[in-house]
Amino acid sequence: MSDIRKEVISMLNRALELEHAARIQYLAHAEKIKGLGSESLIGRLKEIASDEQKHEEKFRTLICAYLGGDASMKLAETFEADGPQKILEVNMKGEKDAIDFYKKIYQKIVENKKEFPYEFERLEHELRHVILDEQEHVTEIAALQGK
Repeated sequence: MSDIRKEVISMLNRALELEHAARIQYLAHAEKIKGLGSESLIGRLKEIASDEQKHEEKFRTLICAYLGGDASMKLAETFEADGPQKILEVNMKGEKDAIDFYKKIYQKIVENKKEFPYEFERLEHELRHVILDEQEHVTEIAALQGK
């Protein structure tokens, strides 16, 4: 296995760990929200958690089925928060950090396209799709924050 392939697998495993942590964090934060009018925010957090689970599945498939690697079972760091504004703030940072990292993976794949003659299009497509989803989360969280 080439060094670049190993590096991309490692990066995708880090992405998998981030998505796993994000899903758990969104679900935990949803349980903390209480009070009048909280149902829509709780529902949105749970919906984003569901999106993160789909991203986990995409990353596992890319790592294992397409690149022949082993998927990580580790969990990235999660962050506590109390109250709707702090919860939204913490998750906004997580979404932006994820986008920045996923763009690095995307760039690595594009720059090394020749290393992935039978996987490139799938890698590029799935990673771009996840980035677009995360950008949508940023927009939605900003709207919830009133920005």
